[in-house]
Amino acid sequence: MELSKGQVRRFLLLKQGLTGDYRFEGKQGALDYIRQAGCIQFDPVDVCGKNAELVLQSRVKGFTKAMLHKLLYEDRTLVDSFDKNLAIIPTEDWPYFERFRQIAKKNAINYPEMQDLMKQAKECIDKNGACNSGNLPVDLEGEMNWRSAIHWSPGHNTTRAVLEQLYSEGELIIHHKKGTRKFYDIAEKHIPAEIFTAEDPLPDDTEYLKWRMLRRIGAVGLLWNRLSDAWLGIWELNAANRNGCFRLLKEEGKILEVKVEGIKDSLFCRAEDKPLIEKSIFDPEPNPRCEVLAPLDCLIWDRKLIQALFDFDYTWEIYHPAHKRKYGHYVLPMLYGEGFAGRIEATVDRKTKTLNVKHIWYEEGFKQSKAFKKEEDNCINRLAKFNGCTSTHIN
Repeated sequence: MELSKGQVRRFLLLKQGLTGDYRFEGKQGALDYIRQAGCIQFDPVDVCGKNAELVLQSRVKGFTKAMLHKLLYEDRTLVDSFDKNLAIIPTEDWPYFERFRQIAKKNAINYPEMQDLMKQAKECIDKNGACNSGNLPVDLEGEMNWRSAIHWSPGHNTTRAVLEQLYSEGELIIHHKKGTRKFYDIAEKHIPAEIFTAEDPLPDDTEYLKWRMLRRIGAVGLLWNRLSDAWLGIWELNAANRNGCFRLLKEEGKILEVKVEGIKDSLFCRAEDKPLIEKSIFDPEPNPRCEVLAPLDCLIWDRKLIQALFDFDYTWEIYHPAHKRKYGHYVLPMLYGEGFAGRIEATVDRKTKTLNVKHIWYEEGFKQSKAFKKEEDNCINRLAKFNGCTSTHIN
C-alpha cells in the first residue's frame, strides 16, 4: 500500500479520534478509546490535568475527570498497571501481564526480610481495608535498599517498599488515589474472579511479544520497525525479536505494510484498520478541530515518526533544567486539522478557578485564519471547563 504523507496524517488522526466529529463520547467512549489503545500512560504531574486525563479530554466528547475515576475505582473496568511504564489498562487485559507479576515475585526472593513484612501488610489490609504507606496500621519501621520490578529505591521507606512489592506481584491493586497518594487494597476483592484467576493466555514467548507489539501498533496507528519509545516497557523486545515478530505478523496477515512518500522505512498498521485507511483516502476532508494533546499522548509516542510525518519536533521539557528549556516546564502540543499548529503552556489557578494561558508558540509559517482562531478559542474553553475553571486569562 502506497500513501502520501497527507493521507497517512489523516488516517492517524481519524484512528485517534482527533479530527472531524468525535468518534468517542462520554464514559463509554473513554473506555472504548483505552481498549483501542491498549493502555494510556499515567503521570502524576497535574498542571492543567494529569497526562491520562489530557489524553481523554482531547478525544472524548464531554469527558470529565470524574469519568476516569469512576472507570478505575468504581466500575473497575480499568486498572492501574505497568505497561508502557506506569499506565492504565482495561481490566480484562490483567491476565496478559502475569509475566510481569512473576518477574516481581522472583525479584522479591533477593530480599528475604520482606517476606514476613509482606504477609503482615496483606493481612492488615485484608482486615482494615484500603491503606496507603502513611496509615497502614502495622509497624513496618526502617528503610531498606530495594529494587522492585519497576525501579531501584536506595534507602526506601520500608512500608512503601512492601506495598509496592505486593502491588507489583498483583496481590494488591490501587484502590483509589488522593492527589498523588495511592491507597492499596486486596486485588482479589476488586478484580472479577474469572479474570483474576485466569492463566497467562500467551505462555509462548513469541506469541506474547507479537501480542504486545500488535497492541502498540494499534495504539499509535502506524509504527515502523525501528528502535522507538513506542516499545517502552516491552523488556524482551531486542532488535532480533522485533525483526522476527514484524516478519511473523506480516506473514500471518495481522499487519499491513505501508509505503509513504519521502520516508525510506516502511510503516505498518493493523490489518483491521484497512477500512479506516480507505476512508482517509476517499472521504472528503473532515472539518478541522483544534485540540491540546497530553505530553505522553499515544499519537506522539514515537517522536521521530511524528517529526517525519508532521514536521513537528516535540520534546517534553519538564525534566530539563530551566536554563536548557526551549519553551517551558509543561508545554503541550496543539493540533489543528491535519497538522500541528504549535504548542501551548497553560496552568490552573485553583483558588480563582482560572486557566492561565501563559504562552502559545505557533509553528513557523502557520496561518492563523479566522476559522482557526474560532477553533482555538473553543479548544481553550474546553480545557478550562475540563479543569473546573470559570474564567480564562491569556497573556
